[in-house]
Amino acid sequence: MEFSLDKTDLLILEHMQENARISNVELARSLEMAPSAVLERVRKLEQKKVITGYTTGILPAAVDQKLLAFIFIRAADGLGSSQTGRQLAEIPEVQEVHHVAGEDCYLVKVRTTDAASLMALMRNQLSRIPHILSTRTTIVLETVKEEQKLVIPQK
Repeated sequence: MEFSLDKTDLLILEHMQENARISNVELARSLEMAPSAVLERVRKLEQKKVITGYTTGILPAAVDQKLLAFIFIRAADGLGSSQTGRQLAEIPEVQEVHHVAGEDCYLVKVRTTDAASLMALMRNQLSRIPHILSTRTTIVLETVKEEQKLVIPQK
């Protein structure tokens, strides 16, 4: 899918990525545009699915999600099938599911309370997904950087 974004669109994305709660008036002021023009552009970016949503960042430890793990999963549901990926995505503790190249089929990011809850997730949920052949789990000891910000190109 290709998007034709001009310099103004990219500036809007840059400002909104930095502060998704920025008011339309404040955004318009920083871009030296009329608020109605900025609002129309933002709506078009939403309609085109360039802006996919607005979220709140929450400190995981504040909601007792202290353990972060990455699980490499090998599955047997065949090339081009995404059945296992869809089933993995339905698990609430799974934050990300990536279909990857190489020996493994999926890389999954999981947050849980502790090692025991991770083990329970693997025993009670992953083990019930029929095409999973094997897993390799890496537990994160410390996160140095974690963010969803994209590098917005300058035109």
